[in-house]
Amino acid sequence: MYEGSDAATTVVAVQRWYGMGDVPTGLSPTVVTLGNFDGVHRGHREVLTRVVREASLRGAMPVAVTFEPHPVAVLYPDRAPEAVMSLEQRLDALESVGLAAVLVIEFTRDFAQQTPEEFVRSTFVDALGAAVVVVGKDTRFGVRNSGDVQTLRELGVVHGFEVITLDDVGEAQPLDTAGDASTEAIVEPITEATRWSSTQLRSDLLDGNVEHAIEILGRPHAVAGTVVHGDHRGRELGYPTANLSPDHEGLVPCDGVYAGWLVRQGMASNHPDRTLPAAISVGTNPTFDGQQRRVEAYVLDRTDLDLYGERVSMLFVANLRPTLKFDSVDALVEQMQQDVTRCREILASIVPS
Repeated sequence: MYEGSDAATTVVAVQRWYGMGDVPTGLSPTVVTLGNFDGVHRGHREVLTRVVREASLRGAMPVAVTFEPHPVAVLYPDRAPEAVMSLEQRLDALESVGLAAVLVIEFTRDFAQQTPEEFVRSTFVDALGAAVVVVGKDTRFGVRNSGDVQTLRELGVVHGFEVITLDDVGEAQPLDTAGDASTEAIVEPITEATRWSSTQLRSDLLDGNVEHAIEILGRPHAVAGTVVHGDHRGRELGYPTANLSPDHEGLVPCDGVYAGWLVRQGMASNHPDRTLPAAISVGTNPTFDGQQRRVEAYVLDRTDLDLYGERVSMLFVANLRPTLKFDSVDALVEQMQQDVTRCREILASIVPS
């Protein structure tokens, strides 16, 4: 059973503040953390859960501060990592940990010029009225990453907030920032080794290792989008597929065939046709000399579904095989039959949650 899956998670809506101007005046007290939270993986959730717990103990409001776009995408565009999640996916995932609010700060070069004092005062003190700030021990912030945990503690004494540092929850990934201004506040919390990091998660997905991605996330990775018309070739072969629109959200794993789930986002979580077992294909359909990379899913043993125009998520559970070019359509169909059988076997023992 997967914790926090898109398939059937009950969440409480949190307030979403897109900039300081959205934060209600006179807000206090709060318990705050900050980071990019790309993936909202198990390490992130350790930190966020601590924020929620501390807020509950103190009768305070648990708040996360995140950045959009990723600071590296602004300061070093040629080194920017591919996002595991879109902003909306990230905010949806953050709702499941019990936060009361998320503040999204637009990261710009001007924002990156702030000193540690300016950042802390404007964000934690003036905007959020922080009573406690929870961070990983390797957190850096302010111009040229000049602020660290000790800086934060000193500022806490001045401005009246407590700092809680979580040991061994942050994987330090320093940037070569010599001569550049940065208010880098990336928190990559982990609880065991480096495998609970966004960097490792991203690498696993690009390698097609969706099984290890599940270990990092605590749930299957999701790619979401609207179902659009494709070539209708799958229907002709007896395996009609739901094709995601090119503007889908979420990092797409490497080309291949996967066992997974198709989740219809517009349906109630207890609807029997909301979460459906599926064989998911990523690739260009090389047997038919396709050029466009697509993400599509065949819902096992269902030819009666009309999903066009629906918003769906495809959850990746297991990597079956790489994308192959077959010598004939018959050979392709035979392989598809085998893929469906394997998907059925894999998914039969898994209950999405």
